[in-house]
Amino acid sequence: MKIKYLAITALSAAMLLAGQAGAQDKKTLAIVVKGLDNPFFEQINLGCKKWLSENKDSEYECLYTGPASSSDEAGEVQIVDDLLTRGVAAIAISPSNAPAMANRIREIAPDVPVMTIDADFLEQDRDLRKTYLGTDNYLMGAKMAEEAKKLRADGGTVCLQLGNVAADNINARAQGFRDTIAGEKNVDRLTGQNGWTEIEGCPVFTNDQADLANQQMSDVFTANPDLDAFILIGGWAQFAPQAYTQVTDQVMDRLKSKDLIIIAGDTLPPQTKAFREGRSHVQVGQRPFEMGYRAPDVMIQLINGEKVDDPLFTGLDVCTADEPGFCENN
Repeated sequence: MKIKYLAITALSAAMLLAGQAGAQDKKTLAIVVKGLDNPFFEQINLGCKKWLSENKDSEYECLYTGPASSSDEAGEVQIVDDLLTRGVAAIAISPSNAPAMANRIREIAPDVPVMTIDADFLEQDRDLRKTYLGTDNYLMGAKMAEEAKKLRADGGTVCLQLGNVAADNINARAQGFRDTIAGEKNVDRLTGQNGWTEIEGCPVFTNDQADLANQQMSDVFTANPDLDAFILIGGWAQFAPQAYTQVTDQVMDRLKSKDLIIIAGDTLPPQTKAFREGRSHVQVGQRPFEMGYRAPDVMIQLINGEKVDDPLFTGLDVCTADEPGFCENN
């Protein structure tokens, strides 16, 4: 019986590839994400499944995997190591710790195509992969800043919520936000540019954990009752809708009056519901399903030696009160 789809951990990945090597005639296209506990990556999973359903006669199959927890950076590196050692036709990686993953790829020097998906390597390590498929993360942060300026033309105090310290995609969004709202390049921190100032204790880092993200929001709101803007560079807090509802209940009056604005990344169903309930003012969404759906074809192109553009951007969906767009019915 052929195995068409698996969402697996490092151990089961190694067992599968070892046990099926002789019997399985399909070649493996591996997609490794930061963590299987993140609903954002489940959309990549669904895209991969869609590709599989449409390519049943292909000589390739898609293997979707990652560590159980998004905070397990070492576990993700080990999964990639195991997959490359056991043998895959190509691999697409969303590196949680970009430098650590790049270092390991450089050490292994795999002879199969390596690409990144959703999150990229640092600029100095991009020679290690053939292309990047995913969001223009700097642009995503810039879009958040543009919407913040529309809502608060005179600026204000702001807290940015980020993910893992070494995640290139999240850091690129933060840079895009800061540069755009400040009106200058390479801004390390907002210290009054165009009226915007980052408060003490921010940014905060969630390590991709929804419970920690909500606790951080609550703590920031309590310690800073006059905060003007909270920016979820990623959607972590909203991935736990019950906790996010409780946190935003604390400040609903301020949200309704726009005395406090919340702008968040991503447009998964719990997030669009929160937006419709007035628990955020703007959502800037990525297209993870498209990433998972396109990745197998890109890997096949790379295997065949075809020219592939670098980067391959998948676009954004911006939801605002005036133009709810994607968030209106999703």
